[in-house]
Formats: sequence, structure tokens, C-alpha cells
Amino acid sequence: MRIDMIHPYPSSYIEDRNVDIWLPQNYSKDKRYQVLYMHDGQMLHDSTSTWNQQAWMAGPIMQKLISNREVPETIIVGIWNIQDHRTSDYWPAKPFNMLPKSLRNSLIEKRLKRAPNSDKYLKFIVEELKPYIDRTYATYTDQKHTFIAGSSMGGLISMYAICEYPKIFSGAACLSTHWIGGDDTNNAIAKSFINYIDQYIPSAKNHKFYFDHGTETLDQHYGPSQLKVNAVFIKHGYTKTNFKSEVFVGDKHEEKYWAQRLHIPFKFILNR
Repeated sequence: MRIDMIHPYPSSYIEDRNVDIWLPQNYSKDKRYQVLYMHDGQMLHDSTSTWNQQAWMAGPIMQKLISNREVPETIIVGIWNIQDHRTSDYWPAKPFNMLPKSLRNSLIEKRLKRAPNSDKYLKFIVEELKPYIDRTYATYTDQKHTFIAGSSMGGLISMYAICEYPKIFSGAACLSTHWIGGDDTNNAIAKSFINYIDQYIPSAKNHKFYFDHGTETLDQHYGPSQLKVNAVFIKHGYTKTNFKSEVFVGDKHEEKYWAQRLHIPFKFILNR
């Protein structure tokens, strides 16, 4: 295993940011690899360098699954967040624009600090980063072998990515998806995400979605919205073969809990 670091990766769409490319053991130019894009890249591999001393342990988990032949060989592209812009980069713009103007203004003032920048963030991934990854590494470049994943706000932007770019991504893993936005009492925010999915959900024929949440800390607020999201997917023809929604009793909104269950979405979305 090795991690290639591009610190920073330049962009004409968003602020330059670090990108880490995790390569499986015995990576070879003579093979072809699937690609999984993951948000909050600085939280993925090394707990000694993170703000809370926790990490997803994505590399070791992926390598174990590959070694056991439980998933195809897959490269992980970790895109670091910029703390001051994380919320605006990850908040899906189209659902945001469905909200009443007064609520939009309040969210910008209190939470986002600027208008949602998610459309440009996704352009960075699709138009700048993915072409570089496909030029530089031995990847499968097609939709069937390209995936995206994240947690909390990263879950929202992963959902948004596959809905906005259904010809680029075939699977999304959305852990502890932050349906409540900034306020667990404001149903309008969750409703905007649900209405968006209902309008823009990609075809069940060639896409997979994974959602989950715990029952403690922030995650305790996600259940009612997730049930409504589940109903939308079922309405649009998704079944247990391409849609999974799990609840993990006792799990908190922390990386160590996502690490404990990360093998489940990896196995679900990465196998075709």
C-alpha cells in the first residue's frame, strides 16, 4: 500500500486543497482499478494527525477486503476539506435553492458563511480531478467502476454528486447523512433534500446507494428523515439489490464508528 500526496491540488473552480491517492498493495500499471472518491480526506487514514485523534482507517479496511477477495481492487482518492468552506462546499445547491429566501439568508449568515459552492466543488472532482486520476493511474474510467462516499455533510454531497452526475458515478455511500442541515427542529431543510431526490434520483438500473446512521449524538436526529428518503427510493424502483439503509444502535457521529462499519458500504457499492 502507498499513498501519493498532492499538497495542494490546484483548481480553477474552488480553493486549492490537498488530495491523497491511496493505492492497493502490489499496485501495477498492468492492471485496472476501480476508483472511490471520498470527502474529508484528512480524516481517512491516519488518526495521529486528525483533530480528534480518530480516522476512518479506510486504507486498511479496503486492503483487507481486497486481500479476502470481498471487493475488486479499488483506488481511494481522498479529497481534503477546507474547514472554513466545508459546509458551503458540501451543502447541495439545488435543494438549498428550494428553501424560502429568509431561511437561505439565515443559513448563509449562521452556517455556510457564503452561498453553497457544491456545484463548483463537484465540477472540480468531475472535470479536473477525475481526468488527472485517470491519466496518471491504471483505472477503469467508466461509470460502472467509479464511486463516491462520505459522512455527515459528506454524505449529502455524495448523494448530490451521483444525482447530478449519474453518468460519472455508479454508486454512493452516505454514512450518517446530515439531513437536518443546521437545525434538527427545521423540517424544511430535510424536506428540501427529500424533494430534490424525488426529482433528480438516477435510474435504479445502473446505480447503487448506501445510507446509514447511528442512534446517539447528532445521529439520533436522522432517523425520521432517513425513513422518508427510503420511501422515495422504493417509489422509484430501488430494491435491496441496489439500495441499502442501515441503523446502528449505539453508534455516535464519529469517525471511529464509521470505521467499525465501513466494510459494509464498501462491499455493497463496490461489487457489481
